[in-house]
Amino acid sequence: MSDAGAPAVGEDGPGEPMDTQAKTMVELRGVSKAFGDVAALDDVSLAIRDGEFFTLLGPSGSGKTTVLRIVAGLIEPDAGDVLIGGASMEGVPTFERELAVVFQSLALFPHMTVAENIAFSLRMRRRPRAAISKAVREVLELVQLPDIGGRRITELSGGQRQRVALARALVYRPRLLLLDEPLSALDRRLREDMQLELTRLHRELGVTIVNVTHDQHEALFVSDRVALMNAGRVVQVGHGREIYDRPASEFVAAFLGDPVLLAGDVAPDGRGRLFTAGALRLRVAADAPAGPATLLLRPERLHLLPAGADPSAFDNALPGEVVFAAFDGTGIFVQVDVQGLTVSVHTTMRDTLDVSVGDRVQVAWNAAEAAVIPRGA
Repeated sequence: MSDAGAPAVGEDGPGEPMDTQAKTMVELRGVSKAFGDVAALDDVSLAIRDGEFFTLLGPSGSGKTTVLRIVAGLIEPDAGDVLIGGASMEGVPTFERELAVVFQSLALFPHMTVAENIAFSLRMRRRPRAAISKAVREVLELVQLPDIGGRRITELSGGQRQRVALARALVYRPRLLLLDEPLSALDRRLREDMQLELTRLHRELGVTIVNVTHDQHEALFVSDRVALMNAGRVVQVGHGREIYDRPASEFVAAFLGDPVLLAGDVAPDGRGRLFTAGALRLRVAADAPAGPATLLLRPERLHLLPAGADPSAFDNALPGEVVFAAFDGTGIFVQVDVQGLTVSVHTTMRDTLDVSVGDRVQVAWNAAEAAVIPRGA
């Protein structure tokens, strides 16, 4: 895995050695693209492994969809090269790249039946009629819609349309499946169901999937690895847990979750490392680099204690006042005013402390539960 300022993008980052045995399915080498005066991609390099579920994550305008369209051959890069299966795709049209794309709009034909939609690409490839019928039946079984081949697209629910779009993409068994935010229009429950469906299909087929999304939950949930993009560049690549726990920059830390970021300095003392920010003196991990830094506190890593409780089991404990508290189905989301700083804490059902606005509490955590990002990373 890679992150900014460490190994090259597309390699493995700290704590995980590069898998030298893994075959690369998609590789971008120094790809740049501009639309007029706007630089959509700036020297992007990536290596996506064969059979991997790889997600491009980032805010709107970060360049992730441009990467996908360049891989698909729908637009040409201004500089750099794209390789699929080790072969350069320069001048290779989309239909010769052995890939399928599922767009956000799905692009299903409303005047055709489900079976006719799925069969369309096979008919264009002049496959025998019997082979087409067999392939359509098999792929409808695969997406768990065996009995709807004769229905019109307009007769389907949103989730069924998503599955039909996937079936149409998978029917000729492409080696590479590109997903351009196909779940973004679904409601939360249906989107989560489809995320599970995607992971099941990926596991059963072993196809390489490149997914584009701005939904961080989706990216962390479905992906083997995630590339976080910003302003046309890849800023960190890695497993979701690695990016979440060890962000390479303040942008990465702020984009994922609802963190508290504190600017200060790390210096050694007799017991390890101390982070100083104004009047705050906080213990951090003993291997935290000394110097100007940002401390990252995530709501689910923090603990809420009664004001009078003994905090000695934790490395850090700060007194404060509850300014907001709400039950969200998995626990209580609490905001605490700590010396003028609003700190968010998410407690689980198992350790929920019954609190109300105005209560005095302590926010506690151990040094290992916070991350330190060197300033300027």
